[in-house]
Amino acid sequence: MTFNNVTVIGSGVLGSQIAFQVAYSGINVVVNDISDDALARAKQKMSGLTASYEHDLHVTDAEMEATLARISYNSNLAEAVKGADLVIEAIPEVKEMKEALYQKLAQVAPSHTVFATNTSTFLPSDFAAATGRPDKFIALHFANQIWLNNTAEIQGSSQTSPDVFESVVAFAKEIGMIALPLKKEHPGYILNSLLVPLLRAAEDLMLDGVAQPETIDRTWMIATKSPRGPFAILDMVGLKTAYNIALSENTATSKKLANYLKEHYIDQGKLGIQTGEGFYNYPNPAYMEKDFLK
Repeated sequence: MTFNNVTVIGSGVLGSQIAFQVAYSGINVVVNDISDDALARAKQKMSGLTASYEHDLHVTDAEMEATLARISYNSNLAEAVKGADLVIEAIPEVKEMKEALYQKLAQVAPSHTVFATNTSTFLPSDFAAATGRPDKFIALHFANQIWLNNTAEIQGSSQTSPDVFESVVAFAKEIGMIALPLKKEHPGYILNSLLVPLLRAAEDLMLDGVAQPETIDRTWMIATKSPRGPFAILDMVGLKTAYNIALSENTATSKKLANYLKEHYIDQGKLGIQTGEGFYNYPNPAYMEKDFLK
């Protein structure tokens, strides 16, 4: 089973990166989102990614032009998936939204099409029934800045076909990822099982008034020699994603965190790197300054 034509649904931070990386690897990609306005913003994101690839991977202008030429855009879901061998869903971490999407996809996608979710919090079995093809449904989770942090966690449900699982592992390798197959379903996969507790501990310290985000980041960076602290990582992930994760946990503490993020950041348009401001200001955040760790 090979995936010669890929559709990415959702053109946010990771959706755009996934589509760009697939196209960079020589595969045709259709990007789908809820409106033409959203797709216009996606085109701007794609153009911005060329600078990152040229700087970090030392690729040529010609390679970037060829990459962009492999990407097309369509806000009509049925048209966007009509030729797809693989659909990768990268919409917000809201269970009801994902379920509704898969129910629509089941009606319009070709019968051979494999569905993959990039969810970082839900399990494949949460949506398998909604897809109408649980044997062709799998999780394929990427890390932010995938051209550098090139991990791809692959997780199936008990109903996922072994052939589909192995085909997605092969696809991940084909697009330059380090494939990390999981032997069983596990909330948070590998990366977020390690990362989310760190981010939540940092957020709790902030909410409790123990220390400011910059102080917390400095502590982590100095003590572990990490290039970023948890709040810098949250800016990379995107504060809307952090907000949606907090809402999904539905505890008193998580609701308090969600309300805090909404009031102090999201409602003010501070969504992280993508908007130029989150816990830090970009493109020159304080944690990159030479005296930050002093």
